[in-house]
Amino acid sequence: MSDRLLKGIGVSPGIAVGPTVVVRWALPEVPHRVVPRTHVEKEVRRLRAALKDVKRHLTELQVRAEDRAGVDEARIFDAQILMLEDKDFVGGVAELIRENRLTAEKAFEFKTLEVRDLWTSVGSPLLKERLADLTGVAIRVIQHLMHRGDAEVWDSISQPSILVARELSPGLTVQLDREHVVGLISEEGTRTSHAAILAHSIGIPAIFGLRDAVARLPQGAMVILDGTRGTVLRDPTPEEVAEAERREARRHELAAHLEEAVAQPSVTLDGVHVALRGNVDLPDEIAAAQAHGAEGVGLLRTEFLITGHSVLPSEDEQAVYFRRVGDAFPGYPVVVRTYDLGGDKFPAPFRTAPEPNPFLGWRAIRVCLDEPELFRTQIRAVLRAAAHANIHLMIPLVTRLDEVERTREYMNEEADRLRQSGIEAAATVPLGVMVETPAAAVLADRLAEISDFLSVGTNDLTQYTLVVDRANARLADRFTPHDPSVLRLLKLVAEAARAAGKPASVCGEMASEPLSAFLLVGLGYETLSVAPPALPFIKWLIRQVSTAQARAAADAALAARSAALALDILRFALAEAVDLSLLDPDARLPAGRRSGSLRL
Repeated sequence: MSDRLLKGIGVSPGIAVGPTVVVRWALPEVPHRVVPRTHVEKEVRRLRAALKDVKRHLTELQVRAEDRAGVDEARIFDAQILMLEDKDFVGGVAELIRENRLTAEKAFEFKTLEVRDLWTSVGSPLLKERLADLTGVAIRVIQHLMHRGDAEVWDSISQPSILVARELSPGLTVQLDREHVVGLISEEGTRTSHAAILAHSIGIPAIFGLRDAVARLPQGAMVILDGTRGTVLRDPTPEEVAEAERREARRHELAAHLEEAVAQPSVTLDGVHVALRGNVDLPDEIAAAQAHGAEGVGLLRTEFLITGHSVLPSEDEQAVYFRRVGDAFPGYPVVVRTYDLGGDKFPAPFRTAPEPNPFLGWRAIRVCLDEPELFRTQIRAVLRAAAHANIHLMIPLVTRLDEVERTREYMNEEADRLRQSGIEAAATVPLGVMVETPAAAVLADRLAEISDFLSVGTNDLTQYTLVVDRANARLADRFTPHDPSVLRLLKLVAEAARAAGKPASVCGEMASEPLSAFLLVGLGYETLSVAPPALPFIKWLIRQVSTAQARAAADAALAARSAALALDILRFALAEAVDLSLLDPDARLPAGRRSGSLRL
């Protein structure tokens, strides 16, 4: 069986059965041709006409994505449209045409390869994700210039099939006809790939990061794709197909129970309340968190206020937004995370020199403390909103005690200034620390002494502890928050908070994963901040278990020698209470649920 079972990254849950259709979505071969000098400007005009036509087509795809996947997901196409409008890029293509008398398509190919090499050398995870956008734009422009369409991609599909490609673009994904395309497999990409986000939102089971998929899954091969488990089974038997279909039916059955769970309290079988808050990236997610019963917001990201804008947001704009979110959850806390800039998220107002390793460089609280006016403006906005709502403040990527102390000094100073100016504002707000590094976890007892709460960001904690780039598909099997080292740090933070009498929560992706949520309850966390679409599932799960079960499972997992063994322990512990076919560790949501989250 093992030689038939292939493993990738499950990026969109659900099961699909069918033959494979291999899609060659790649840059076409462009012949090298020099045009007469008198035709050079004609080639430049051809280029500009093609850019205009492709931009119109992408805008149409964006509208289709909005209808099929949602407003947030449709914004994915903004990046591709901006590439077509980039004056430096387009000007560089025109310069190649004029200086070398190249055809428009050859010049566009040269410029694309130049930018691709540059982005690859930088090593930024964000630029890695943008490579798919760049390739998608280049394919469309070059095909348009060469008078080729992509109709041949769909001509071979006459029955429900599973697409296999080296790389999938969001534009290709949103065009899919669900009657004919029931699953997606890609060699490249991770859960945060734009195509993956769209597949998840549209509801197409998908697996990315499956190495050599095109070679290992030839045209017409019958497969079972399990987007929840991240597996592809080649040449399944009738019995295996029947079992897969039963599993999928059970998942759909569960969806009905989840609708009921929304209105029920998040309480374990032995009466322990586990507060479930929502993670909110963008304003459109506020309604989703409300609809799914969130008890406030455990992580309100603020980067959207600044990323992609040419000017910084004003104090008034921020205060209005924070109060709006607070008013949406009366009686519950809203935890505002200060700007997590840097790494792969520097906005237009900041022009900084490239760093060889930006994720170990100038980012998050370091940027805020080095740019005090930016930071103080945000703190003032939080204090003003807190006069009318239960607003908390949380600082990311803390590694030193003085980062917390300086932030509190800023808060006290700005509260005094607001009071002296006669502006209505809170005198203070609870100040928390986001534990995302081994340094913060080891210092958790000291941090708990000088802060009001701790909240663990498990994505970065895992990345920094294991020294694994979470966007690297090649290392996907090494990026696991269930590694014994990560589990020990999670336990350390929970115990430090409890000893100090301070609340501790988890706002990373682990909180949205069923097995991990069970583990976190066992480790002592009584507040989880969850992606809004996952709230019903996590609440339903918490209502099926007791904290005694969770504690016993967590203790056993802590003693495990490997992540795989820890996961086996958790599955075994849940076996009596929950159908484990619904709870694969790669599953963030059951089949049929949609995620509206774009991770900045």
